[in-house]
Amino acid sequence: MVDLLKKKVGIVACSGEELTEGTVTRLAALKVLEELRPNETVTICLPLFLAGGEGDRAFARFYPTIAVDGCDLRCAARATELYSGKPAASLLVSDLVAENNLDQPQGIRRLNEAGQQAVDFTAERIAERVDELLGKRWDRRAGEFIASEPEPTTEPEETKQATCSCGSGIPVQEIQIDGHAVTIVALPLIFAKLLADGKTPSNSTERDLLEMVRIYNPIPVGENEVYTKALLDAYQLYYQQQDVTA
Repeated sequence: MVDLLKKKVGIVACSGEELTEGTVTRLAALKVLEELRPNETVTICLPLFLAGGEGDRAFARFYPTIAVDGCDLRCAARATELYSGKPAASLLVSDLVAENNLDQPQGIRRLNEAGQQAVDFTAERIAERVDELLGKRWDRRAGEFIASEPEPTTEPEETKQATCSCGSGIPVQEIQIDGHAVTIVALPLIFAKLLADGKTPSNSTERDLLEMVRIYNPIPVGENEVYTKALLDAYQLYYQQQDVTA
C-alpha cells in the first residue's frame, strides 16, 4: 500500500451563516485549528467539498474527520458521509448547549457572551475528539478504527499554523480514460512508489498498478481493461519524465 501523509484529523464545520450556531461552529473549528490542535488538524471547506473539491473529498476518504454542525439538519455530517464516508465523530452545537445547561448563544456576526462561551466549549469538545481519534489506528479502506493503541511517530515538531486539506491532503491526478477525464486519487504517490520499487511501465506492472489504484478509487464493473491501458500510458509518461535509465 502507498504510504500517505502523516495522519491528521479533518474538521468540516457547518456553513449556515443565518444561524447563531453556525457562527459558533466556524469559530470553534478555527480555534482548534489555530490554537488548540494546529499540528493535528486540517480544515475541510464545506462549500468546496459540496462543489466537488477532490482534495477535500480525498482527504476525508483516508483520514478521520469530525463534522461540527449547528442544527439538526447536520449538513456537514451528511455531506461528508455522502461524498467520502461516515465521519469518525459528529458534534451538534445545539445539543452541546442544551446538554450542558449553557446559556443560549445569540448573534450572527457578533456573538454575545453566551455565544463566546459556546465557542470555547465546542472547541474543547472538538479537541477531545481529535485526541481520541489520533490515539487509535484508522483503517482508510474500511473507514473505522482498527485498535486503540497510539501510532508511534518520530516526526519533528512542526510550526504551528492552521492548514487546509486541499493543501495537505491526498494528491490527485486527472487522466483520460476512454475519452473522458477521470480524477484518480493518490495516483502521484502510486507512480512514485512503483518507480521506487523499480517497476517499469510494462505488461508485468499492469496488475500491481491496477490493484493499487483500486484501493483508493472505485473502478466501474467491466472497465478494468480501459482503466489499465490509461493508467499504464500515464505511468509511461511519468516514467519518461523522471529521466529513468535502464
